[in-house]
Amino acid sequence: MESVQNLNEILRLRREKLTNLQEAGKDPFVITKFEQTHHSLDIRENFDTLEGQAVSVAGRMMFKRVMGKASFCNIQDLKGSIQAYVARDAIGEESYKDFKKYDVGDIIGIKGEVFKTKTGEISVHASEVVLLSKSLQVLPEKYHGLTDTDTRYRQRYTDLIMNSDVKETFVKRSKIISSIRRFLDDKGFMEVETPMLVSNAGGAAARPFETHFNALDEDLKLRISLELYLKRLIVGGLEKVYEIGRVFRNEGLDTRHNPEFTLMELYQAYTDYHGMMDLTEEMYRYVAKTVNGSEQVVYGEHTIDFAKPFARITMVDAAKQYAGVDWNEVETLEQAREIADKLHVEYEERHQKGEILSLIFEEYVEEHLIQPTFVMDHPIEISPLTKKKPENPEYVERFEMFINGWEMANAYSELNDPIDQRERFKAQEAQLAKGDEEANTTDEDFLNALEIGMPPTGGIGYGIDRLVMIMTDSPAIRDVLLFPTMKSLDK
Repeated sequence: MESVQNLNEILRLRREKLTNLQEAGKDPFVITKFEQTHHSLDIRENFDTLEGQAVSVAGRMMFKRVMGKASFCNIQDLKGSIQAYVARDAIGEESYKDFKKYDVGDIIGIKGEVFKTKTGEISVHASEVVLLSKSLQVLPEKYHGLTDTDTRYRQRYTDLIMNSDVKETFVKRSKIISSIRRFLDDKGFMEVETPMLVSNAGGAAARPFETHFNALDEDLKLRISLELYLKRLIVGGLEKVYEIGRVFRNEGLDTRHNPEFTLMELYQAYTDYHGMMDLTEEMYRYVAKTVNGSEQVVYGEHTIDFAKPFARITMVDAAKQYAGVDWNEVETLEQAREIADKLHVEYEERHQKGEILSLIFEEYVEEHLIQPTFVMDHPIEISPLTKKKPENPEYVERFEMFINGWEMANAYSELNDPIDQRERFKAQEAQLAKGDEEANTTDEDFLNALEIGMPPTGGIGYGIDRLVMIMTDSPAIRDVLLFPTMKSLDK
């Protein structure tokens, strides 16, 4: 109770200080701008040329020590922090009196000369100090920081202030996405945007969020993938397209799943899934080298090596290697069920033979795929938008890429036969009727586009958030989302 009372008193005093400033005509909230010439890191890295030069810095005051006629404070900005020496004789008696009343957390601007203290610390000798924004709340205690994960995710703004490694993660996330764009732009890809509100949410096995558009009195869905609209653009003659954007899936929350996340999909005419493998290897190496400075990336206890050729294995061979099952000998659904029962893999009555292979793969194989691995040639039952393998039509030309036991990408030789595609949609509709809430429904406009004619095409989707997790050694997807989905505090 005493700590609550103390906090309330501190908050009251901060508001009182603001009132006094406003009454004295010094309201910080009327200031509209401050000329910031340098960031802290710029001064540190260029001290030899900036020593004795005038600079102007701005940021949040994280520390203050008042010592009579002179004081020290520490300002934190985008790139780090720097010390300022604030003396009464340099800034004036009235300004110094005001400065002594500033609180940790206030945002201030300082103009002055760069110098080095007797202890060797690079600092700014202030000639002017300006209060730019008054903090009315109290930051977490400096030495313990902000460690409660729930509060960190809910109050990311405070998390970014108190934890420099968190800020670095999101700076790196931005660099990762920028490097991907540069890589694809140099390859001749065109970045596009497609609708988020759709009447038919297809392209993935996931439950969509549903909404209602009042103006047209129509039910709509939030997209679960980018696929079907990007393929329409391939039909239209845009031979290399990609999109980076949010998609929405009405599913659970865990360390690798958030209901809204960032997906990148790209499509290239006149290539196939082997072309997508080659592109993916090259892109991941480029991103690792560009952002981390090395093609080897440490994640947890593993060193992920992007320099070596990525492993390639079929799903059937992977099941044989890790689950001891030769799926080439499985001819009937009954046999598939028997094997699943022996392996204690749960399945539903509606699951078909190929779907059971996928369930076995998830249970027995995924956890072993630590280094970058392309798992190829999936059963047709779980791949409604993919070309069949000509020599074995029970399987399709598809791969998923795994790193650290996680699915990182999903790619196809895209199905461009409109007659076959209609039959696949019918099969999905049948699964929907049996209770598969993630099954696709028929998209007539997409079928019409295929009837216009789509060239042979390779396509792939990448989970950007998981890529950022790997590149930043982050244990949970919430650590790489600025504002992850959280349960309401009202519930």
